[in-house]
Amino acid sequence: PLVGWSRYIPEGMQCSCGVDYYTRAEGFNNESFVVYMFVCHFLTPLTIVFFCYGRLLCAVKEAAAAQQESETTQRAEREVTRMVVLMVIAFLVCWLPYAGVAWWIFTHQGSEFGPVFMTIPAFFAKSSSIYNPMIYICMN
Repeated sequence: PLVGWSRYIPEGMQCSCGVDYYTRAEGFNNESFVVYMFVCHFLTPLTIVFFCYGRLLCAVKEAAAAQQESETTQRAEREVTRMVVLMVIAFLVCWLPYAGVAWWIFTHQGSEFGPVFMTIPAFFAKSSSIYNPMIYICMN
């Protein structure tokens, strides 16, 4: 993955590759790479999503409160709130299972699990790029 730090291996049904959190192979430093991936590519984006969408909701609510008599503003505030909640839920539905299963596999080395156990979360994570545009298109 990153200049010899860790490696990719087939995952799930063996039809796609992912980061090696299955093994602690010598010379690849998988442990540190998995921690890096979890923190930098899941927890950090999750924190940013919550912070940015939270600030957006606060700004929209302030604007709506300033114009309480305007039905248009109130409707827009409800639509934005609904869209933000849907975006956060979509992010969590797509990435929480993958991150959770990956972390579980990493922390339970040697445990038995079937190929579907990693295939379904990987499908959701890898298809996440289509959900945001669909939500924006359908909600606007």
